[in-house]
Amino acid sequence: MAVHDYIRQRFFPHMWCPGCGHGIVLNALLHAVDGMGLDKKDLVMVSGIGCSARISGYVDFHSLHTLHGRALAFATGLKLSKPELRVIVPMGDGDALAIGGNHFIHAARRNIDLTAIVMNNRIYGMTGGQFSPLSGPGILATTAPYRNIDSDFDVVELARAAGASFVARTTTYHVHEAIDLLTRAIAHKGFSVVEILSQCPTYFGRKNKLGEAAEMLVQYRTTTARLGSRRLAEHPGLIARGVFVETQRPEYCESYDQVMARAMAEAQR
Repeated sequence: MAVHDYIRQRFFPHMWCPGCGHGIVLNALLHAVDGMGLDKKDLVMVSGIGCSARISGYVDFHSLHTLHGRALAFATGLKLSKPELRVIVPMGDGDALAIGGNHFIHAARRNIDLTAIVMNNRIYGMTGGQFSPLSGPGILATTAPYRNIDSDFDVVELARAAGASFVARTTTYHVHEAIDLLTRAIAHKGFSVVEILSQCPTYFGRKNKLGEAAEMLVQYRTTTARLGSRRLAEHPGLIARGVFVETQRPEYCESYDQVMARAMAEAQR
């Protein structure tokens, strides 16, 4: 198969704003899936609500467009009923860590075999540019005209602390790196989190005078550094990219199968 075989071409051009990073995320994901040679019948994408959630409408494999913040809850039920499927859950700031925050930490704690993609553009873009749990202090937003005072979550540290067995971060500037990390996340047995910093020039960039999309992409190059690199060692204030956690521990569906086997054996005595 080729990359274009995984998209619903009849729904293009997409609805994202010009310069939005979410299209780059979709491109990286499609290249990862294609590179792995996965069958479309074995893939499911589950999304919630928001700019990021529209990604499920563009992929030509099984998809569920669900409720705001509940994508991981739907994905958990799907995975438990059909554990042989590879389930990918793209989420934005709110879906993942505001209304969906409780589902996020418990999916990580359970180590259920899902791939969670956190498309972090630090803003609620679809509903008018309100600040999010990932915006950070000092940010201007429609709901913070005198600058935001809320601290932001560190997605990597939150996922790590909650028990995710694969945690990584990259940006829309580092496309080849994103393809590699998504490939590793999908192949990993357990709860995988890939945070992808994704530019929103329409609301976040314009409001905070960060320039157009190209300028925001360049900022991802200048403000980040790869884990273990000399640059990061010399400039520890940069945002680290790469794989932060990659461990093996019991996967939830497999453990659940063992519970059912014990229950059935008990019932037959």
